[in-house]
Amino acid sequence: MERSEFAPGDYVRLPARPDWGLGQVQSAIGTRVTVMFEHAGKVLVDTGVALLVPADDEEDL
Repeated sequence: MERSEFAPGDYVRLPARPDWGLGQVQSAIGTRVTVMFEHAGKVLVDTGVALLVPADDEEDL
């Protein structure tokens, strides 16, 4: 099993879909990251295809 750069509980954003809002990682295995977004619900993101970025400044949280 491949480790992901994201871990459950991490807060992230998907720059390609800013309208989805802030997301929280639910699970992460390799490049497959399941994220619960504020305005899009649960989404499976393949980080090998889509850029997912950490939301780590206080303004995001």
